[in-house]
Amino acid sequence: MPPRSTEPLRVSILSMPESGTMAAFGLHEVLGDTGTNDEALSRPMHPALVANRRRPFRSSTGLQVTPERDLTGDCADVVIVCDIHLNRDETPEGRWRDEIAWVRRHIDHGALVCATCSGAVLLAEAGLLDGVEAASHWSMADLFRDRYPSVRFRPERILCDSGHGGQLITTGGASSWQDLALYLIGRFCGAEEAARVARLFLLGDRGYGQLPFASMARPRQHSDAAISKIQAWLVDNYATANPVSVMVGRSGLSERSFKRRFSAATGYSPVEYVQALRIEEAKQMLETEDVAIETVSVSVGYEDPTFFRRLFKRRTGVTPAQYRQRNRIRGLCA
Repeated sequence: MPPRSTEPLRVSILSMPESGTMAAFGLHEVLGDTGTNDEALSRPMHPALVANRRRPFRSSTGLQVTPERDLTGDCADVVIVCDIHLNRDETPEGRWRDEIAWVRRHIDHGALVCATCSGAVLLAEAGLLDGVEAASHWSMADLFRDRYPSVRFRPERILCDSGHGGQLITTGGASSWQDLALYLIGRFCGAEEAARVARLFLLGDRGYGQLPFASMARPRQHSDAAISKIQAWLVDNYATANPVSVMVGRSGLSERSFKRRFSAATGYSPVEYVQALRIEEAKQMLETEDVAIETVSVSVGYEDPTFFRRLFKRRTGVTPAQYRQRNRIRGLCA
């Protein structure tokens, strides 16, 4: 095997006023520690905070960010697009033209381009994720489904190779920048250095992915009064037997029309919507109540505990027992 390069790796961490600071500052500190190990030779990384203009600005969390570089100058070896916070009534349309052009320039020059959390929205807006798999924060599922239907959104993934011959990497939730940091260190500096940094910063394993942390997305705003009435009824009646049939009957619509209008209004099929409500209630019970899994299953509308366990794992990535073990303390302390 040829000796590993000791030339510093230039890493540009893109932050914007819509971004938080956890990923940007965290990546800067963790990646900047590479190459400082006296026990083994390792390629150092030189991270820099980059923004459209090289002047201080307030992040989405209110903290001041002072960029070290702007979007001009030489291309970096690695680009990381940090998370993007959009309010419910905001759209990505027409945003980040300069940043998108900058990212595309790096792609054309062969750089590795990464996005943490909702930063994948910028890559999707640039058209770089069309036809490929992509991870992002689970709460972005509706946006990806509606605005970027050609992207194969993977809400359960923590880190995802998103195409362009390995040039694009996307990651999941807010803290997935840690997984990205270890991935980059392992890829460019070696497994030994990645292990050292993991021990130093106590970066842990999230082998179950991010689905256990996901919750049902906020319902869409819509003007279909018949569907709104059914949604309101479901809040207290999600455990009803044969719920879709009951919903159709209460709506006064034909079954075909009801299912079509329900999906158009909510983004869920009627069955998926009921399942999502039931699993959310089951998660609450598992976090806060000391009852048997079978009791939880019946309480949310599933007489067959085996089916409930399979459905729960499919939607959350873990079994009910595993979810309870991981979240019981949080629920008791809430």
